[in-house]
Amino acid sequence: MHPRCGDRPVTRGAHGWRTMRALLVQSRSPRTYWSFEHSLPFIGKAATMPPLGLATLAAHLPDRWELRLRDLEVGPLDDADLLWADAVLVSGMLVQAPSMREVVLRARALGRRTVVGGAGPSSAPERFPEADHVFRGEAEGRLDLLVRALAGDVPAAPRDLSPEGDGRPDLSLARVPRFDLVDLSRYANASLQYSRGCPFHCEFCDIVELFGRVPRVKTPEQVVAELDDLHGRGARGALFFVDDNFVGNRREVARLLPVLRAWQERHGFPFQLCTEASLDLAGAPELVSAMVAAGFQEVFVGIETPSAAALAETGKRQNLRVPAARAVEELTRAGLEVFAGFIVGFDSEGPDIFDRQLELISGLPIPRAMAGVLMALPGTRLWRRLEAEGRLREESAGDNCARPNFVPAMDERALLSGYRRLVEALYAPAAFYARCALVIDQLPVRARAVADAGADEGALAALGRVAWGIGVRSPRRRLFWRLVAHALRRGAGAVPRALALAVIGESLIPYTREVVLPRIDRALAELGARASTPVAGAAAVPGLAG
Repeated sequence: MHPRCGDRPVTRGAHGWRTMRALLVQSRSPRTYWSFEHSLPFIGKAATMPPLGLATLAAHLPDRWELRLRDLEVGPLDDADLLWADAVLVSGMLVQAPSMREVVLRARALGRRTVVGGAGPSSAPERFPEADHVFRGEAEGRLDLLVRALAGDVPAAPRDLSPEGDGRPDLSLARVPRFDLVDLSRYANASLQYSRGCPFHCEFCDIVELFGRVPRVKTPEQVVAELDDLHGRGARGALFFVDDNFVGNRREVARLLPVLRAWQERHGFPFQLCTEASLDLAGAPELVSAMVAAGFQEVFVGIETPSAAALAETGKRQNLRVPAARAVEELTRAGLEVFAGFIVGFDSEGPDIFDRQLELISGLPIPRAMAGVLMALPGTRLWRRLEAEGRLREESAGDNCARPNFVPAMDERALLSGYRRLVEALYAPAAFYARCALVIDQLPVRARAVADAGADEGALAALGRVAWGIGVRSPRRRLFWRLVAHALRRGAGAVPRALALAVIGESLIPYTREVVLPRIDRALAELGARASTPVAGAAAVPGLAG
């Protein structure tokens, strides 16, 4: 057993006993619709959001441990960092598994002890056989075995360092994340988590499996402490509340919002807020109004499908309470710009679903319409059902823009051909900009610009990059200037939103054409068909079969 200095784990080094050194590594994501790799240079950023999970973990490790945090979304991992560390803790989602395993193999080749954690290992620990240890679940109040094992106080420490129980701690135990370990200026958004869990139980969703159906929340005082910390570190502008359903516990969020608004007012509204919520938020106008008053400007919702049968099939009955088009319009006109997820491939859907999706989305002020093929994630009700039916055929890699990882009810060639035509239509430049114009038409022009464009040097430089990069060099420059002119007719306050949407389009449109469509074509080739070959069912879909 290693000697200890009070609560301070130490390890033996070349010069005697010294403090434990832990390297925290955020794995790299593959290119996806959420990467925005062509958009980030316009605003001078390297990545979308800082690694909140690892910053939270760092806050709960022993105070006297020496810590370094490296985010592979921002820069490469040097061997010097690995050699510095006694233990390497790697975090990520299933889609980041290849990057996680690569880091683990590098660390082990240099003789370093490795632990994997985060959403990916929590739901599928068997996919990380190279790691010395796995930690499943949340960190707060659950790290004792991990800390003792890494410090050498647990002879023959088990591979699984997760304590028993459901892994869902009281969030009043949560500490302020250690954002001193990262450079916040490299990120497009700051991040904060208020709650975990969701009261709904959609068949395909792994959130309730990871975090439970009873949303747990931090106190308003904890949220204020995190806001103070971010503000004190110079964070300004976009702040993403990363909750999977911010309004899952409506009674508690109603207590938080006045506190959040008061904090914003005291500090001159330094943050423009964004979050995720269930679509039935539209049925709570007082809550929406309170969110807008607190500085929320954007919300992600899971619309999924216009098919009532598919919504019932997957257990997303909250979306049946109000028509999606009406809900989106109400949220937008109240001041919340909507971006949304859509899914094709539910068992009850027929080949007309692609035209129905296109008709729905084309009429909505949702430029960022993230459409994907249904995938079965490990541990979900969908996974268990398909496994029982003998329809699972491979592990999900988290990529929902190709073949499903199960045998679909629809002919698979019809599914992929219809999906191809859907995303091609959605991200045709004119169609994307038409939805941007709907945002400009319906979103209120703010009398108070909440950290929108500003007049600081960084914002002016970004404006110059946008004007040159899109307004002059982009093949979409004519559409860009038409959107700017359209925004000016609404008022100067609408222009920053138009510019931001155009910047987003510079990632979504090329990604569709450069990555998604070729990926689907390869999948169709695997099935023995060309994307241009007429497919029974898909060819009959009006507007998509050309």
